[in-house]
Amino acid sequence: MDRLIYTAMTGASHVLQQQAAVSENLANASTPGFRATLNAFRAVPLVGDGLATRTFVVDSTTGFDSTPAVLQQTGRELDAAVNGAGWFAVQGPDGKEAYTRNGSFQISPNGILQTRTGLNVLSDGGPVTIPPDTGITIAKDGTISTVPSTGQLTSVNAVGRLKLVNPPPEQLERSGDGLFRMRDGSVATVDATVSVAPGSLEGSNVNTVEAMVNMISLARKFDMQMKMLNSADNNSKQASQIMNISG
Repeated sequence: MDRLIYTAMTGASHVLQQQAAVSENLANASTPGFRATLNAFRAVPLVGDGLATRTFVVDSTTGFDSTPAVLQQTGRELDAAVNGAGWFAVQGPDGKEAYTRNGSFQISPNGILQTRTGLNVLSDGGPVTIPPDTGITIAKDGTISTVPSTGQLTSVNAVGRLKLVNPPPEQLERSGDGLFRMRDGSVATVDATVSVAPGSLEGSNVNTVEAMVNMISLARKFDMQMKMLNSADNNSKQASQIMNISG
């Protein structure tokens, strides 16, 4: 009886964990460049006496969906989207290199090109510094050029090139801050084949219809685990009544 309770309890617990992952995907359905989290249940055999077929399940994060999403034209000079496979390199909160698909950039008061969350965007040579009183353009190869907003408007200067990388998806993992990093802690190398779509943003690749169906399916699985717990409780009460009568 205790094994039935344990199996149902662990099943319900991991269903809730997977439900949380699906909820996070839905919450980021409109976040630029977001990559949907993929989850699956994995059967694990119980250790101890009993049938060899008795198992319980755990929630396993199998990775993320690397399918590119739709590009949306914004016309904003500080917006850029990776066209196809690839990633922007940024400096994470821990100071180490991390990767994102969100190309909605801004310029800090100190003239540093940053993400909307205040992370420095990296070029081949480190953070990108934008001179004051200039407009910028981002080329398809990631080259950032500036044009003075006053004076000689024909003076164009290249101030850096976005660091664009394209490691295999299985070598990347999502960190708690939402950024991606190499699993082995290394730094990805520059990939010259990665191209950029200037003045555009990539949408989220979350399939909202599929996520809603998953939520309904998980809710039913949770109800099933609760019914198993109720059945175990009823069986325990009936067994106690029989023992009392027998005594």
